[in-house]
Amino acid sequence: MKKVVLSEIKDIAQYEKERDEFRRRIIELKKRRRVPVGPQVTFVFENHATVLFQIQEMMRAERLVQDEAIKHEIDVYNQLLPEQNELAATMLIELQDSGRIREEINKFLGVNRGEAIYFHIGEERLPGIFAAGQSDETRISAVQYVRFSFNDEQRAAFTRGEQEARLVINHPSYNYSTLIEGQARSELARDFEA
Repeated sequence: MKKVVLSEIKDIAQYEKERDEFRRRIIELKKRRRVPVGPQVTFVFENHATVLFQIQEMMRAERLVQDEAIKHEIDVYNQLLPEQNELAATMLIELQDSGRIREEINKFLGVNRGEAIYFHIGEERLPGIFAAGQSDETRISAVQYVRFSFNDEQRAAFTRGEQEARLVINHPSYNYSTLIEGQARSELARDFEA
């Protein structure tokens, strides 16, 4: 997928003028790219537009105007984009009871290791590959970054809709799956062309 480059970034004054409309478009886009799996986990699949928005918002929040600081943000956020034959997502563990967050989040320890999370295409499993640094043996972040690598046949089966596609979490404390179909599947299939 095409990476974000410095020439695409609007300066803060220009971005403020366009922000409301851009933000509205990204909210609509993310609705089509959001895949809930069970009641507490949502995957938001990233693409060029979602990452560009995150960079612009970070620039705005931190009042970044120096090219070097902006390039640093671009480098960081470009890592969220999928490579060829990949889908990439931000996985959000959504906990409602603020008084029990520590207790509840610990139930998810290990969800980002092994094959606890995977795409199921037909009879094949495509395990999630998680970014390092988001957990250890005693803690886990509520935000995780995950990629799913497809071979050419799996990609073709997904994009053509030939076989059922599910996103699965198979963890001792959280076991759910979601069928990827309709608008979400069409939206994600376009990522393989980008």
